[in-house]
Amino acid sequence: MSDYLSPYHQFSKSEWAKLRADEPMTLKEKDIERLRSIDDPISLIEAEEIYLPLTRLLSFYVEAVKEVHKASTKFLGTNGDKVPFIFGVAGSVAAGKSTTARIMHALLQRLPNSPKVELVTTDGFLYSNKELEKRSLMEKKGFPESYDRAKFIRFLADLKSGKDNVSSPIYSHLIYDIVEGKQKIIEKADIIIVEGLNILQAGELPKDGKPIIFASDFIDFSIYIDANENDLENWFIERFHRLRKTAFKDPNSFFHQFSKLDEKAALKLANHYWQTINLENLRQNVLPTRGRADLILTKSSDHSVNHVALRKR
Repeated sequence: MSDYLSPYHQFSKSEWAKLRADEPMTLKEKDIERLRSIDDPISLIEAEEIYLPLTRLLSFYVEAVKEVHKASTKFLGTNGDKVPFIFGVAGSVAAGKSTTARIMHALLQRLPNSPKVELVTTDGFLYSNKELEKRSLMEKKGFPESYDRAKFIRFLADLKSGKDNVSSPIYSHLIYDIVEGKQKIIEKADIIIVEGLNILQAGELPKDGKPIIFASDFIDFSIYIDANENDLENWFIERFHRLRKTAFKDPNSFFHQFSKLDEKAALKLANHYWQTINLENLRQNVLPTRGRADLILTKSSDHSVNHVALRKR
C-alpha cells in the first residue's frame, strides 16, 4: 500500500526520535531498571527515543480531549464532571506490553502539570480459575472468552462517566488467579493506562443496526506492540526459562512444579504452551486488532523498536 493510501504515517526510529522536541527526560537509568520486565532489556536511550515522543504526543491528546469534553458539557448544560483520558496498550504475550505501560505511567505522571495517572491490566477481569474450569476454559486463558467482558465494559463506562471510587479486580501472577476480596480503587484519575491482550477487539455488529458497546469505544488513544512471530516465541521461551529459575521457585507459585523440570522437559513444555495457547490466540484474536490501533510500535529481535506508525487524523 502506498503512503498516500495508508491510514498511517510511517517513521523510522530516528525520524520518530526527533519528535521528542524539547520534552525533558525525567527518568534515570535506575528507574528503567526498576520498570522493565524480566525479558525486556529496554535501555534509557530507547526510552528517550521512543517513549518521550509518545509522551509529548499524548500530552497534546489529553488537552484536546479535555476541550472536546468541555464543549460537549457546555452544549448539554451538564455539570462537566471530570473524566479520565484512557490510554490503551495492546499486543501479544511476551511483546513487552507491561514494560511499555509502566514506563509510560512513570513518564506521564512526571509531566509539568503532574497528572494523576493509574495503571490497570485486564488480567483482573479474567474469570477466576474456578469459573474457567467450570466453563472448560483453563486451556483458553487469555482468549476473549476467558474474560468477564461485560464487567470490563462496565468498569470503563464508570470511569468515563466521571464516577468516584471505581474498583478493579486484582490478579496475581504468583497464584495465577484473581485475588479474592481485593480490589484496586481508582479515584478521579487524569489518565488511566489500560494494558491487555484484547482491548482493541470488536465483536460482530448486529444485523439490525442496534448500537452495541465495545471496550475500545472507551479508549482515547491506543498503541499496539508488534513483533515477528518467531521473535515473540523466542521471547516467551526465554522468559519461561528465567521465571523457572526465579519466580517459579516460590513454593506458593502456581507454576512451582515447573522449576523442578530439567532443561529439555522445560523447553518442551514452553513450546507446548506457545503453540497451543499463545500463538493460536495471537493469530485468531490479538493480531487482527493491530490495524485498529492509533500507534504501532514494531520491534526487532533484540526487543528494540525499529519502526513507528501513527494513524492519520
